[in-house]
Amino acid sequence: QFFVFCHGLLQLSQLLVSGYLKSSISTIERRYGLSSQTSGLLASFNEVGNTLLIVFISYFGSRVHRPRFIGCGAILVSLAGFLMSLPHFITGPYEYDQSVASMFSNTTDLCQPGVPGSRGNLSDAGCTPHAARENHEVLLVMFIAQALLGIGGVPIQPFGISYIDDFASERNSPLYLGILFSVTTIGPGVAFMLGSAMLRFYVDIDKVTGDAVQLTNEDPRWVGAWWLGFLVAASLVAVSAVPYFFFPREMPKERGRCGIAARKDFPLVLLRNLRHPVYLLVVLAQVNLSAMVAGLATFMGKFLERQFSLTASLANMIIGAVNIPGAMVGIVVGGAILKRFQMSLRQCSAMCVLGMFLCLLMAFPLLFLGCPTQKVAGVTYSESSEFGHRALECNLQCNCPEKAYNPICGSNAIEYISPCSAGCGVVIINAGDNSVLNYANCSCISENGLAGFAKPGTCGTGCSHLFLPFVVLSCLAGILASTSHTPSFMLILRSIQPEDKSFAVGIQFMLLRVLAWMPGPVLYGSAIDKTCILWEKKCDRKAACRYYDNNLFRQRYLGLQFFFEVGAF
Repeated sequence: QFFVFCHGLLQLSQLLVSGYLKSSISTIERRYGLSSQTSGLLASFNEVGNTLLIVFISYFGSRVHRPRFIGCGAILVSLAGFLMSLPHFITGPYEYDQSVASMFSNTTDLCQPGVPGSRGNLSDAGCTPHAARENHEVLLVMFIAQALLGIGGVPIQPFGISYIDDFASERNSPLYLGILFSVTTIGPGVAFMLGSAMLRFYVDIDKVTGDAVQLTNEDPRWVGAWWLGFLVAASLVAVSAVPYFFFPREMPKERGRCGIAARKDFPLVLLRNLRHPVYLLVVLAQVNLSAMVAGLATFMGKFLERQFSLTASLANMIIGAVNIPGAMVGIVVGGAILKRFQMSLRQCSAMCVLGMFLCLLMAFPLLFLGCPTQKVAGVTYSESSEFGHRALECNLQCNCPEKAYNPICGSNAIEYISPCSAGCGVVIINAGDNSVLNYANCSCISENGLAGFAKPGTCGTGCSHLFLPFVVLSCLAGILASTSHTPSFMLILRSIQPEDKSFAVGIQFMLLRVLAWMPGPVLYGSAIDKTCILWEKKCDRKAACRYYDNNLFRQRYLGLQFFFEVGAF
């Protein structure tokens, strides 16, 4: 029982490390200027190390000191977690464009007609060879950490399960494995909640004093302390690894395991399973569902942030407290129905089909619940159509730096990329905490012939009224889709020959990894990148996306999701 407790703790903290990355992905993109395709590849990269080794591990399962192997794997996972946070400590503080001179720079992004255009702006200054190299180092460290995370995770689940199954009485074994299984489902939810908590702190909380930070977490330039969660999760893993080095190896000979003996006809068993129509079809349906979940888990936060103008912290809170528990409810309900009605295989498959059909009905309206991108001058909206040519010339005398990014919302409800691009010459500051209250004398924002004013931050998409229906429908769709989880497993376990069981499940997980978990996030990431309408430029290369075409983003993102749901159906 102590082993089961330790193993539950270890699996939870391992999932915290891998799940936490998904909760902070939009923040890491913003901090290091990554495209969604890159961050999607990063998110799925731990599966690479995992897949390469999982086959070997299932073979050697019976010959090694399993608890020690689990302990070593856990130490690797913990190292990977600490490595993930390393980029924060090897790079300088986060820099963003400001209107107020601060300890970082005396440049400003206000409109200053007298100053020539060559004035040094923050975002331009960052392009030295050193900065470019720093960026490569960051990516390299993170990819290595992800690979290590995958490799370290390999022995944890298979060895833990077989160890428990060998020593628990036949009566208790299902209970213990059930406990572990439920922990595995809670893990990602806890990870998103951890993300929600950590991203409320400013990223450089350890490098700058509180009053030097002029951002609130509603600001589009805000970057939360993404690295803190990795330290927390990695420390947890390290602590839960300790007991494993003290568990005995001592085991009675394994019984009822034919996997090792049947190694010589490995290709035979493989072919026999892959030719089995039920097995193949169920695995393909699970591949579709897993691809949907992979993209969902990686970019759902980013989608909610952009579509409904939420903070990263709130978006994570919704996913961790609503969507993931919803999926767990679905899994439990599916299992309960199975048990209550003692279903035959045909009824199992009917239940899967019904669940998916209802899920499609819930998911279809989601495609229409959203709003277009707010009006952003020069990006999604040009004023020249309304005022002749005045709009193009209103900020010519300002010599605005091209790359400035400090969005403000004009009193005319149009967003400008920076105070300079709106022609604002005056900034009004709150004396108490040095935060910006207002921008005035903005030559591009005219009201009744007078120069208008603007407030800091984006105008938002004005989509908040659709947020609740969206969350309710997506949660319901998730519950319905996950009711097919247990019956689809039953279909696999009952339709193949008993001696192939462990092998077939191994192959199934392998296929899910290779066909869904690895390519899924990358596919979603590149689909999202194609909907970007304004890229941040770093050293003349595309970095993170500033503005998406929200309608396209929604149609591509939820459309892909719908496509995979139809595939599973």
